[in-house]
Formats: sequence, structure tokens, C-alpha cells
Amino acid sequence: MLLDVRTYTCRPGTINKHLALYEQMGKEPQTRHLGQPLAYLITETGNVNQYVHIWLYENAADREQRRAAMWADPEWLSYTEASAKLGA
Repeated sequence: MLLDVRTYTCRPGTINKHLALYEQMGKEPQTRHLGQPLAYLITETGNVNQYVHIWLYENAADREQRRAAMWADPEWLSYTEASAKLGA
């Protein structure tokens, strides 16, 4: 089993916009390819401009295959473009 812990830092004051955008555009294509995350967390103390995803994979090859499929998905690419404009 492989755990992929991904921490994202947003520009100050934009995290709620990022979370709303992910819910609107990113969640469906990402979970379609990666399955449900083990955890999707926001920070309440310390750096409140961060959120964390934890994804489970069988092994590194499984991770590589699923993420490659996700990055070939036009819906995912549209989301990442919109997210980049917010400054993630």
C-alpha cells in the first residue's frame, strides 16, 4: 500500500475559493480516476492557507497509472487551469 500525502498552500484569503472550486470542478474528475481520498483536511491552526489530501494506492505503478489517466482528462485539466488562476 502506498500513501500519497499532498499538501497545498494557497495565497492568503483564497482558501475558501479554492475549496469551492474543487467541489464544483475538481472533485468529480479526481475521484473518478483516484477513488475516494483517505482524508481531505483543512488547517484550523498554524498555516490556515493549507489543505491536505491523502490518497491510497496499491503501489507506485498503480499511482502512476491512475494519475496519468487523471491528467489526460479534459475536465481535470480545466479544473487545474482555473485553480492556477486563483494562485494555488
